[in-house]
Amino acid sequence: MKKIYYLKTCDTCTRILKEIQPTSDFIFQEIKEEEISVKQLEAMKSLSGSYEALFSKRAKLYKERNLKDENLSEEDFKRFILEHYTFLKRPVIINDNEIFIGNSKKTVEAAKKAIHGE
Repeated sequence: MKKIYYLKTCDTCTRILKEIQPTSDFIFQEIKEEEISVKQLEAMKSLSGSYEALFSKRAKLYKERNLKDENLSEEDFKRFILEHYTFLKRPVIINDNEIFIGNSKKTVEAAKKAIHGE
């Protein structure tokens, strides 16, 4: 499967999508318009190894709810991501059996290489 979970109102997501130039066989899911399903999140977790790896600690709600002061479990991370799209670290790029999460320069470069076979 080739899929990208992103937020169209996020300038960083837009910039990364332009930079990596995904091939036409990718499916795009705008996470504000089409919520992430339990099945989709579980598939992402199986590739990433944990829900925490998919969780954005930069999310405004993370700070507003003082979640940094709590000891969150894997189930908590899963619940929060399903509760509100802002908790998903983005973009999430799935290229067959590889997953690339977030916007670090290293992650974006790795995704670009994987997509274009460099």
